[in-house]
Order: sequence, then structure tokens, then C-alpha cells
Amino acid sequence: MGSSETTSFSSQSSSSKLLFRQLFEKESSTYTYLLADASHPDRPALLIDPVDKTVERDLSLIKDLGLKLIYAMNTHVHADHVTGTGLIKTKVPGVKSVISKASGSKADILIEPGDKIQFGSLFLEVRATPGHTLGCVTYVTGDGPDQPQPRLAFTGDALLIRGCGRTDFQIFTLPKETFVYPAHDYKGFSVSTVGEEILYNPRLTKNEETFKGIMENLNLAYPKMIDIAVPANMVCGLQDMTSKV
Repeated sequence: MGSSETTSFSSQSSSSKLLFRQLFEKESSTYTYLLADASHPDRPALLIDPVDKTVERDLSLIKDLGLKLIYAMNTHVHADHVTGTGLIKTKVPGVKSVISKASGSKADILIEPGDKIQFGSLFLEVRATPGHTLGCVTYVTGDGPDQPQPRLAFTGDALLIRGCGRTDFQIFTLPKETFVYPAHDYKGFSVSTVGEEILYNPRLTKNEETFKGIMENLNLAYPKMIDIAVPANMVCGLQDMTSKV
């Protein structure tokens, strides 16, 4: 899947309110998610985990779909790419950047567990899922008859498809039919469910000691972008754009 491609999924909703697109950035294997309330007159939209290299693609899609972008959000401070939130703010007046207060990063809105992010008549719940980083959160579509069902969980790097970036397992308290949409995938998967991961995730089906052993012996390479990405993402991805903004 190329960095300019998009994938469209049905919201599986009881209504046609939720417009949902899953987008992919191939260099860092990052998924960006576009959500909007298509039933609202303003068609308000948000982006989760945008990448600087694909901002033009994302904004072009938003324009094509007739949406009004109001939030550019991150699940955590990424180490493998520079966030697109700051760049988006320079191109779309009025957009607010969002990240967790626990991340220690800068943003217009610093969220905490239990907060709700409203876009039109839809909303996302904020759930703390630390472990990969202290500030990791999962965004979950709202619960209720007027919200999309099954629910969608945007898990960042906390829970991956058949993998994880260390997690406190709070995600597994969600209904088993909840769709899982991670920030990355390296094996060609695009979506899972909480129930699938409970049954088949090779890391999370082990006992605690075995799990610790797996995670301590992953022997992952030093992320090639970490020395650039983390400082940038602590300031909304704008540390190299001071003279341009």
C-alpha cells in the first residue's frame, strides 16, 4: 500500500453519521485515521496520528469530502515519524492539536483519562493506556444508541494486531466486538477486534512472567528517526519550522 493510498471501511454504525477513512504512510508503516460526523451541517472532522510527510494528501482528502477539520490528534509522542499536527495548524486556521497531558508534550488541548472529544454529535472517549510511553492514550468511539456500533478503538502503539508495545491491558475491558485500529502494522493487517486479540495475540495470551520475558528480549533496533522525531513531537512537530511559521 503506497503512502498516497487510502482505505475506506464501513463504520458498521446504526446510522450513517460516521465517515471513516484509514490512511497509510509506508515509510514508517503508520496509520492515520480520519473521522467525521457526516450528518452534521458543518461536517466536523478529526485526524488521529497524522504524519508530516502525508499532510498534503490528508488535507486534500478532507477538502474532497467537504469536511471541516477541527482537531489533529496524537495517541502519544511518536519515535518513528514526525507528527503532522503542527504543519496542519499552519495550513488550516482554527485546527486544535491534541495530546495527553501525561505525555509532557505541547498542544492546544492536553487531555486526561475520561475526557470526551466532541465532533458534531459524535465523540471519542480518552482512555489511559500507558506502557509503551507514559502518555499513551487510546481513543474509543462513544457508547450509546446514537454512536457507531460496534465501537472503534484507536490504540496507538499500546495494542497492535497480534502484537503490543507494552500495555496495561485496559483495552481488553472493552466489548469483544470493538474494532482495534493501531497506529502501525508491519505485516499487512489493517484491523482486528478486542475479542480476536484476547484469543490470538501471541504476546498477550501468555502468563505474566512469559510476557515479561518476551518484551524484555525483543532486541529491537534503535529507531532510526527517534533523535529527530521525539524532540519534534514534543513541540507539535514544529521545531524545524520556527522560521517558516
